[in-house]
Amino acid sequence: MAAPILSYEGLGLVQGEGWLFRQIDVHVRPRDRLALIGRNGAGKTTLLKCLAGLIDTDEGRRTIVPGSRVVLLEQDPDMAGHETLLDWVLAGEGAPAEHEAAAIAGQLGANLSRPVATASGGERRRAAIARALAQDPDVLLLDEPTNHLDLAAIEWLEDWLGRFAGAFIAISHDRTFLARLTKSCLWLDRGSLRRAEIGFGGFDAWTERVYAEDERAAEKLDAKLKLELHWLQRGVTARRRRNQGRLAKLGEMRAQRAAMLGAAGTAKLGLARDEVRTKTVIDAEHVTKSFVTSKGERTIIRDFSLRVQRGDRIGVVGPNGAGKTTLLRLLTGEIQPDAGTVTLAKTLSGIVIDQQRKLMEPGKSVRDILADGGDWVTVRGVKKHIKGYLKEYLFDPSLTEAPIGSLSGGERSRLLLAREFAREANLLVLDEPTNDLDLETLDLLQEVIADYEGTVLIVSHDRDFLDRTVTITLGLDGSGRVDVVAGGYEDWVKRKAPLPRAGGVGGGPVKASDRPSPPASGRGKLTYKDQRDLDRLPAEIERLEAAIAADEAALHDPDLYARDPARFAALTAAIDRHRAEKDAAEQRWLEVAEIAEALGG
Repeated sequence: MAAPILSYEGLGLVQGEGWLFRQIDVHVRPRDRLALIGRNGAGKTTLLKCLAGLIDTDEGRRTIVPGSRVVLLEQDPDMAGHETLLDWVLAGEGAPAEHEAAAIAGQLGANLSRPVATASGGERRRAAIARALAQDPDVLLLDEPTNHLDLAAIEWLEDWLGRFAGAFIAISHDRTFLARLTKSCLWLDRGSLRRAEIGFGGFDAWTERVYAEDERAAEKLDAKLKLELHWLQRGVTARRRRNQGRLAKLGEMRAQRAAMLGAAGTAKLGLARDEVRTKTVIDAEHVTKSFVTSKGERTIIRDFSLRVQRGDRIGVVGPNGAGKTTLLRLLTGEIQPDAGTVTLAKTLSGIVIDQQRKLMEPGKSVRDILADGGDWVTVRGVKKHIKGYLKEYLFDPSLTEAPIGSLSGGERSRLLLAREFAREANLLVLDEPTNDLDLETLDLLQEVIADYEGTVLIVSHDRDFLDRTVTITLGLDGSGRVDVVAGGYEDWVKRKAPLPRAGGVGGGPVKASDRPSPPASGRGKLTYKDQRDLDRLPAEIERLEAAIAADEAALHDPDLYARDPARFAALTAAIDRHRAEKDAAEQRWLEVAEIAEALGG
């Protein structure tokens, strides 16, 4: 096994009145693909800054191979004092050459001439990515890299990291991003760090085994400690199991909505029965909305119809600038269409959570935000004690008096969700709700949304979250068309053309050179080789997936490396080889499947 390129041994850091973490050992080897996972407030961002050498720790020794470059992509970098994004990208120690940054920015579709003062969150994030990648790093430390990115930019970043010759550690709430890219997991939990040589796809199963082992060890502890362990752990594992049942129910709901949708591409739900009309909360008929830009009039939404029923959970996806926010504002009555009508039920009462973030003033306490300074929270008409309600949202009850300024970004988002879900409303609008949340809070949010009796509208670029949550997906491509698909993100992907490349100006089309070759003129059927690959590759992909899972299971043994380093190395090499074979098989199958579809059409 290759020697580490970056190590921190015996790492310890005091924060506040105690140790944030202590006696942590981190080793990053060439081409490591590491997911750093932990609850909000566990210290994930702080750990990355320690690894980057930006924080003086209280204990530990940091070593790095001479000449190696470690680059940190911060979650919210400070750009104050810079006129344009380009000025910020080229400033400071280790700044990249302008032509390198411009090349990355061009591929990402980032306009670096944009003034910092008017740049959106997405533009700032693209500029930060361009700066980080253009520095030619040997180790990349990524703190929520997909925040504020649209789907095309996320997929571009996934492709770049897949080809990256260095190592990276990623903190991300995006399960799909982590599952596609990572091969090992670092779990920061209650001040200690564990490592497993498994991809993120095996993380939940691994942690449940660790929890079970901890619980057996806790039998020797006093009752108070066992009770605390039960609250901490069983709430997580039980929630995951409940969410599996909810996924089955979600499939049934999607099937019902699919039956109500007309032919492919038809947005209007074909319902006329009285009992259905009584459930309608939003009725959009032939809606069109345009805006005047410097290049003339642009139609954002064209001839869109949709009948939203009580209990629908609707996801809105598409590139930045495609019109997602405009569509939400039309559906909630915030703006009026240029043509067509939007009729809202008289009893509709909505909450737009993104608009409430201004309430989170740093000087206020958790009690102020949640209970207006009192001890009781009214949760949809039912009074609950603030400490009990905090536990429902994975907070330590002792945080009641903590100032908002002392909470991490994820903890603030979680507190805002707790506040807003307590209010009585039958329409909930969530704009990028998964940003800054840890994975356990995402499980909780899925559960709360599944149990919510009203209607939910969600704008999100989190593919896994949408697949686990929504019954209908509205897909926008920037042309004014809105596709309506019963199901989540993956269902929408199957029904549409490929996403535009991130670098395409205004969401331009994919170049012809990027598409599979069409069948030759006059060809009426697949070649023998194409047909053979079409038939055999699904079974081959399943075989490779099983082999990967078996080898990853063998690597779960924490003592394997010390006991049998040769077997450890062989398993690691086999996993890498099988993953490469699986990727190639999937790519080949997609190519021949598209050819077969074209011939069939």
